[in-house]
Amino acid sequence: MALLGAVGLVVSIAGIAVSAAQDAAAGARWQAMSPAAQAAWQQRRIAWDALLLHEREDRRARYAAWRSLDEVQRARLRAAAAEVAALPPEHQAALRTQFAVQDAMQRNGWRLGPALGADWPRLQPLFAYVPPGERDAALSVLHQLDAEQRDDLAALAQRLPPQDRDAFRRELLAVPVSQRRAWLRHQRDR
Repeated sequence: MALLGAVGLVVSIAGIAVSAAQDAAAGARWQAMSPAAQAAWQQRRIAWDALLLHEREDRRARYAAWRSLDEVQRARLRAAAAEVAALPPEHQAALRTQFAVQDAMQRNGWRLGPALGADWPRLQPLFAYVPPGERDAALSVLHQLDAEQRDDLAALAQRLPPQDRDAFRRELLAVPVSQRRAWLRHQRDR
């Protein structure tokens, strides 16, 4: 019990130390800002606080998704954004409406990047309900797959019964990268 308490204290102190270090860094950044930059930051904070909770959560999720993309995917998205920005406003509005009418599963799938997002509706049955402890590994594997491998996986996702999906996904995660293509092809051909 004393050991558990000591571990808890160390974790608590470490959390406080990190928090204090973050506070000090934030304070230094604040002091380095001009009064105009401080006022602009305050206005952004007030606007953020005024958002509804679900909007703040959505923006955090979109930002986290952006940060998880590699630079190639970010470049593709920047190019697509430039193309959309060059369209007439009514065409832009039509595209936004087309996106908005998709169900949440499809919209959230696009957060995985352009390639994976396009395949998400077919992959979703295998990956929609991944336990939190497996999410990072599952996303890593999905991002490593090329178009052919994603197609094999999508075909398997459509024909696997729901009760077999968790075991299949865990098997997939255990397959070494060098054997994954052959394993997926073998599974699809069975």
